[in-house]
Amino acid sequence: MRIAISGKSGCGNTTVSKMVAQTLGYEMINFTFRNLAEEKGIDFWEFCKMAETDDSYDFEIDRRQVEMALSHKDCVLGSRLAVWMLKQADLKVYLTATSEERARRITEREGGPFEKRLEQTRNRDANDSARYMRLYQIDNSDMSIADLVIDTTDKQPEQVAEIIVKEVQKRGKN
Repeated sequence: MRIAISGKSGCGNTTVSKMVAQTLGYEMINFTFRNLAEEKGIDFWEFCKMAETDDSYDFEIDRRQVEMALSHKDCVLGSRLAVWMLKQADLKVYLTATSEERARRITEREGGPFEKRLEQTRNRDANDSARYMRLYQIDNSDMSIADLVIDTTDKQPEQVAEIIVKEVQKRGKN
């Protein structure tokens, strides 16, 4: 079973995807800008600047994620656009949370003042949404493509992973 998990920054995509993959014994796929920058030997922040003016980096990451997922019978693809890009996913999950909660989590993970992280989170949301619309005509706030939408605002990652695993089991896939 191929599972696609998406959501905006701070929703718990990576954490939950890892937990689901580990619980089910599936391959975890999460190929990011950070991975591609490292592969190319470019500083991450410099790479991000380059990606602002060169769409080929987005296209390469998205293409490679899908290729990786399709090379596995059972996997979890965790990425911002997984539910849209992995058309062959058997289960599409979209995670949500308030911008305040996402900023709190990012502050906890990366440090810095909360107000600054909240502003960055909102700016990133706007930039990502505009980029996804421009590149793919994807509205990443339209969750109708998902089989399962989970608001993670007041849930621990373990609770979210458990909901997803139960859905997989309900579908008789594990």
